Amino acid sequence: MEELENGEKQNKEEGKKKMNPVIEWVVIIAVALAAALFINFVIIINSVVPSGSMESTIMTNSRMMGLRASYWFSDPQQGDIIVFKYPDDPSENFVKRVIGTPGDTVEIIGGVTYVNGEVLDEPYLNETPRNKDFGPYIVPEESYFVMGDNRNNSHDSRYWHNTFVPRSSVLGKALFCYWPPNRIGVLK
Repeated sequence: MEELENGEKQNKEEGKKKMNPVIEWVVIIAVALAAALFINFVIIINSVVPSGSMESTIMTNSRMMGLRASYWFSDPQQGDIIVFKYPDDPSENFVKRVIGTPGDTVEIIGGVTYVNGEVLDEPYLNETPRNKDFGPYIVPEESYFVMGDNRNNSHDSRYWHNTFVPRSSVLGKALFCYWPPNRIGVLK
């Protein structure tokens, strides 16, 4: 009799340990979804570049991934490609290259970019910018002056009503292009 009671007790404990298979799948899916959302909203940012403003670094309709964590403990640097909320319409995300950091003076003379009076080395440009003059712009604290790599076809800091990108609007550093397949690679 005691063996029967022990057997029943053991069966009840095993029954408590086993979860309904449907509930198991629901829990697995919920955990996977929570992990994906955490990664997408805290660690990485995905973005599409809908225009030719960053060509030939990032082509039109390319999909790229950025790392939100890049600027948790440091600030964007000159030359970084950043994803940010567009200052004139924060509902839109833009991707551009940092040209001026806080305290810099940026000026474009005859299509040549000067930062703090020195010509900016820009090997990523694939054509000479048209001879237009802009500035000088003095970049305020906690802000950035950004331009597209395709200077002749980029709506950027030179043209915006709110010229500078506030630090609080920077979402992450663009790191990797993953679509289209022929453009897969690290962004420079």
